[in-house]
Amino acid sequence: MQNKNQPIASEGYPFIALFGFVTLVFALLGWAILTLLLLFLTLFSVYFFRNPERTTPEGDDLVIAPADGKVIFVGDVQEDRYFKERVTKVSIFMSVFNVHVNRVPCNGKVIEMYYNKGQFLNASYDKASEANEQSGILLETEEGSQLLFVQIAGLIARRIVTYPIIGDLLRRGERYGLIRFGSRVDIFFPKNSDVTVTLGERTIAGETILGTLS
Repeated sequence: MQNKNQPIASEGYPFIALFGFVTLVFALLGWAILTLLLLFLTLFSVYFFRNPERTTPEGDDLVIAPADGKVIFVGDVQEDRYFKERVTKVSIFMSVFNVHVNRVPCNGKVIEMYYNKGQFLNASYDKASEANEQSGILLETEEGSQLLFVQIAGLIARRIVTYPIIGDLLRRGERYGLIRFGSRVDIFFPKNSDVTVTLGERTIAGETILGTLS
């Protein structure tokens, strides 16, 4: 996976370099206000694309949070793309102040993927799950359980990055993608899974336990 052991996600380098260069130009021209503004954007880009190390809990059937943020939905929904039945969905909203590097929620093999172009509604809205630009991965464990997790662009997000391809074997807690500038991740648990995370809970990608698979 990309971005392993890098303090800053590689997707952030163009932004940091651009804002840093323009900051230097304005500083040399003596334009103080614009220099301060661009310096802020440079530092914010470094902050936004930070890529901290995480300690992932052990357990074959554990599902951990794929994103930093706040749980804005936990409940049963109808999932017709793959499961074609009622399943439990957990939605995690990421603000621009959260780490935006996403992590694999459980061990397994990528058996299906999809990408849909869409709108850029506020990612905290329920209808963003269906209407917004999104990229989904269906993972199957060695025991045959399946888990669907979907990166969803938000109001000002304009780029979803997903590293794996179909057939890849993924390990819980490893980095698998990133969404730029505010977004959410939806996780669909198969029926009879034990979801323990609660509405309003703050999650840490790669560390917070969401539940166990059926």
